[in-house]
Amino acid sequence: MTMAGESAGVEARRQRSRAHELRRQAHDAEQRAARFEIAHRTESDTARILAPLAGIGYHLLADRRWPGSRTAQVDMVVVGRAGVFIVDTKAWREVAVHDDRIMRGQEDVTDDIARLADLAYSTEAALADVGLAPGEVHAVAALAGQKRMHARVASVDVIGTHDLIGHITTRGARLTASRVDEVLAAMLTHFPVIGDDAAGAPQVVVPAAVLPREPAPTITTMDEELTDQLLDGVLEAPIEDWMAFLDPAQAKLVRRSFNGPARIRGAAGTGKTVVGLHRAAYLARATGGRVLFTTYIRTLPAVLKSLLERLAPDMVDRVDFVNVHAFASRLLKERGVAFRIDSLEARLAFSDAWNVTSASSPLKAPRFTRRYWEEEIAHVIKGRGLTHFDEYADLARVGRKHALPVEVRQAVWDLYEGYSTNLRDRRVCDFEDVVLLARDAVREVPVDHYDAVIVDEAQDLSCAMVSLLHALVGDRPDGLTLIGDGQQTIYPGGYTLGEVGISLAGRGVVLDVNHRNTAEILEFAKAIVADDQFVDIEGVDGAGDAVSAVSRSGPQPGIHHFTNRADHDAALLARVEAVLRLVGTGRGDVGILTATNPQADKVMAVLDDAGVPSVSLKNYAGKSSDQIRVGTIKRAKGLEFKQVLLPHVPAKLLADTPDTESVADRERRELDRRELYVGMTRARDGLWVGALGTNRRRD
Repeated sequence: MTMAGESAGVEARRQRSRAHELRRQAHDAEQRAARFEIAHRTESDTARILAPLAGIGYHLLADRRWPGSRTAQVDMVVVGRAGVFIVDTKAWREVAVHDDRIMRGQEDVTDDIARLADLAYSTEAALADVGLAPGEVHAVAALAGQKRMHARVASVDVIGTHDLIGHITTRGARLTASRVDEVLAAMLTHFPVIGDDAAGAPQVVVPAAVLPREPAPTITTMDEELTDQLLDGVLEAPIEDWMAFLDPAQAKLVRRSFNGPARIRGAAGTGKTVVGLHRAAYLARATGGRVLFTTYIRTLPAVLKSLLERLAPDMVDRVDFVNVHAFASRLLKERGVAFRIDSLEARLAFSDAWNVTSASSPLKAPRFTRRYWEEEIAHVIKGRGLTHFDEYADLARVGRKHALPVEVRQAVWDLYEGYSTNLRDRRVCDFEDVVLLARDAVREVPVDHYDAVIVDEAQDLSCAMVSLLHALVGDRPDGLTLIGDGQQTIYPGGYTLGEVGISLAGRGVVLDVNHRNTAEILEFAKAIVADDQFVDIEGVDGAGDAVSAVSRSGPQPGIHHFTNRADHDAALLARVEAVLRLVGTGRGDVGILTATNPQADKVMAVLDDAGVPSVSLKNYAGKSSDQIRVGTIKRAKGLEFKQVLLPHVPAKLLADTPDTESVADRERRELDRRELYVGMTRARDGLWVGALGTNRRRD
């Protein structure tokens, strides 16, 4: 009896324990059901809130499968002119954000937000296949029922559901209609419908009226006609919109990671600058730090900053656009290093040194000019920061074709020392001195402001400039990106990366598809530099990178010869009137480029007399306006125009090379022709060249 009683007691306790566990499981199930009900209601509410977007051309993809997961889902993916928005609804209360952490009451839910950030990042990678730039995919954690709430955690926008539409639409129309179609097709593949097991299965967009119910094309099938489709819709937009265009190969390069200094090169028109611009935004977003975007040209940074405001407005405050000289000056001022720039005083200092040079000096031989030696000192000696004659005596003068025996080099060094003494006596310095002072200051006390440095038109910089910029980030991964094309070098002298101590070690990328120029413009421009040989910054002799494909064609450019200025200017105005009659071409899409500032001033005077509005490239900052752009070819580096006019070109520059031309003259001629090549390749749709003089190329 006792044993039976004990057995019954054990069984009773077991049953009570089981009942307790069942009640606990039932309670948990009730809680889960309640959470799913809340999630269903909140997700449905979010869908209702976003539904009006469908009426203005947005596509709403609801209840999609999280890529790589069979169970996790994404509440809503919004695709439209403002970009891609991945929306995850959260029924959270008592939300607080502090130091990039988000709390739900006492619970840290930052990891939940970070997963959404990772999803946006992987989606960016998928959309690189259709040429969408990083920064056009946005992760949004929508707090159910809340309004006037906006925080940012791990690159995810945390906002109230009632603020969703405003958050999306305030970005404006950033994508063309054709680009939206391409992105939508990719998103239907990337985010399958819940329950579908294979990519490419029938996809449904909510609301159903937005898209027909039909199989979505895969990325693979889209690639066959992708380039042509991506070009549709942007050709008639303002030229500033075109200058932010990326093709799929370029979009992938924007996101590519390098384990040290890297270089992006390619012939004119292959999109190097725009890749660098998008890469600046991407690196700023990925690192959470600051990026320096620099170049030689003084006015280009303002234009590039304006373009970044178009393509990545959220990153514009994290990228510093400044040319190298301005950066060096700013750094010295921050460090309290005294210096005084006075261009007039510097010219007088050189004149004094030149005037005391003996008439019998080899520097005054007929085959040389004073300008040649000014450039030798600025670009070769000071450009490398040489301090002893022995360094100069054995130097391989990259980019200079005229060999100098040691006695001539000694004479150059004497001229340099006289010039340096005169500068000190006048208590001024030149621009090369400023760069050297900044380089030395960074070597003494490193700068920790920047996570990455991007250098556009790197071939135009001096050895000292690149050394300064390299010192800011060293050899860290993705730290230094050099962008440029050796064939577009328009300054005398040069350098090789080996001189700076930079090794690319396979981190060089060549872009070889030209989307900018028509085939006719590119072939016309290439003929100008067909015989040009140069030493690239990688230390390789070359004749320019090849172009594997040109995506567009158009009218044949031509050289128009004139023997007097009146006829030339009349033809120039006639050409302006003709191109402005073309569909999709406004005044702001036309660039008139000259070799010198005085020539540009004369062109603006001609336009003003004819009542044609124009703006100098000195004052152009990348904003669309109804004014013709006028300026030097140097200032136009990195820019593009639908129509380019090159007036005042000396006919002798287009003629055959004289048989008696000296080596120094040939070097100058090649530099001038490369500059003309740069001007020609700024043209997207049409090119006109006005030549003054009687010299012509022999047929």
